[in-house]
Amino acid sequence: MRSHFNMKKILIVGSGGQIGTELVKKLRGIYGNQNVVASDLRPLTGEIVENGPFERIDSTQIMQIAEVVKRYNIDTIYNLAAILSATAEKNPMLGWNVGIGSLVNCLEVARLFGCAVFTPSSIGAFGTSTPRDNTPQDTIQRPNTIYGVTKVTGELLSDYYFTRFGVDTRSVRFPGLISNLTLPGGGTTDYAVEIYYSAVKGEKFICPIAKGTFMDMMYMPDALDAMVNIMEADPKKLVHRNSFNVTSMSFDPEIIYNAIKKYYPNFEMEYKFDPIRQAIADSWPNKMDDSCARNEWGWNPKYDLDKMTVDMIETLKVKLLK
Repeated sequence: MRSHFNMKKILIVGSGGQIGTELVKKLRGIYGNQNVVASDLRPLTGEIVENGPFERIDSTQIMQIAEVVKRYNIDTIYNLAAILSATAEKNPMLGWNVGIGSLVNCLEVARLFGCAVFTPSSIGAFGTSTPRDNTPQDTIQRPNTIYGVTKVTGELLSDYYFTRFGVDTRSVRFPGLISNLTLPGGGTTDYAVEIYYSAVKGEKFICPIAKGTFMDMMYMPDALDAMVNIMEADPKKLVHRNSFNVTSMSFDPEIIYNAIKKYYPNFEMEYKFDPIRQAIADSWPNKMDDSCARNEWGWNPKYDLDKMTVDMIETLKVKLLK
């Protein structure tokens, strides 16, 4: 078992997605460009490829992962390959094959080469029978989406590889993630990103989630900190491993709309809910209890809704109004 503060050579599987794009930049800033290997199924362009090593990996093919881990002497794998919730519901087998195929391969390669593994879980790992308010760290998890089923399976597999083989597995249950850099791709909480784009562009926002639907959310800078801090945490202090509740804020569409209206008084929003996304949202918690993460590895988010709104608007103004 590795001691903490010991990540030296890192592989990120699935670097082209919403989280991966920003995590590559974050980790290279901390550990050095050459020590963070980005990878994706597709050929990527831009900073990810230009500033450090990049490998094309089909994460459902174990030998491709093993070859890169061996060649770069990797000690930590961030497994981010997944099909997001709303997209996976349209193609459940793809959601399962990518989500679980990639994880099992990463865990097995980690067992063979002595790596640590981080895999994001999600509020999607909960279901309609889960307590919705102050959702406990340890509670009933019976999701009714393929995305949720893969996340629960992933938590159990990661714990199994730790208890059975001693693989240093760690993860967090992410809420909806809000990024000012990368547009999301098929998630249930995407509206909370898209609403900012509409406001800054001066467009009316059509909201696919019904008024009164509360969900946990987090600004991407806090999510990136969580992914670094949990992997650098002292393993002796971890009572839980897979997976920690983490959250920064909880709101419904009306609350985020009013937060934005402080800066765009004429901004308009109309509800036209998407039944698939709404059904998924209705099965998720209103607000999680993340006290275990705070106590075991010092989770402490920096952004609330108002602070995030200011930063999102300022960043998107520069990005969209050039």
